[in-house]
Amino acid sequence: MSNWQIILSGIVLLVLVGGLIFTLGTGRMVSTRSGEFDTEINKKTQSHPYLLNPVFLAYIIGIGAIILYIIYLGFNYY
Repeated sequence: MSNWQIILSGIVLLVLVGGLIFTLGTGRMVSTRSGEFDTEINKKTQSHPYLLNPVFLAYIIGIGAIILYIIYLGFNYY
């Protein structure tokens, strides 16, 4: 394996571990809440409803990585 593959594998592993920790923390937070359905929404989430959504963040980061890879290939194409 080249150095780039090792570095990218490490980054992927860090993202996966970070996502697992975030998911477990969110699950614990939801399970400790009261059983009410109409709770108040966090102020940060109200001001940035799309940016704090993990699905949108995954799309944004993924599309950004693809764009950077295309630019990289564009500059290194023989």
